[in-house]
Amino acid sequence: MENKIKKETFEKEIAMCQKLSEKNGGKCNWGECKKCGVVPLLYKLGKGELYENKAEIKRIKKIVL
Repeated sequence: MENKIKKETFEKEIAMCQKLSEKNGGKCNWGECKKCGVVPLLYKLGKGELYENKAEIKRIKKIVL
């Protein structure tokens, strides 16, 4: 069984993170974007890419948010 979410779901969730981050100055209902693990988790579930290194996580968040 493959543990990936559909492309449409991935894109929708990433767009929601982007929108909330922009609207709320780097925050959403779950906390501060810079401390959040949602973007790396979405990349793991949506693209199969695992980011564990803090520098990699920071880079991917900067690209997305």
